Amino acid sequence: METISLKLEKSFLNDINKIMKKHRYSTKTELIREALRDKILDLEKVEALMRARKLYGASKKKTTDEELHIAGEKALEELDKNFR
Repeated sequence: METISLKLEKSFLNDINKIMKKHRYSTKTELIREALRDKILDLEKVEALMRARKLYGASKKKTTDEELHIAGEKALEELDKNFR
């Protein structure tokens, strides 16, 4: 595991301390790691949704309702696979 250094404004640090007490985090590291994991997951969700939108609108030919349904199912499977 690598150690990093982080400088924070006092007001932001005070907010972190309040959240730690309210939500029973034992260390700042624990809170920051969880916040970073949540942010990464959010970004991955946005990327997956963008890929799904691109797939949904990518057809240059006339697309049947069945083909759209299949594309939607594939997009949902990808989202489900990535976020379970």
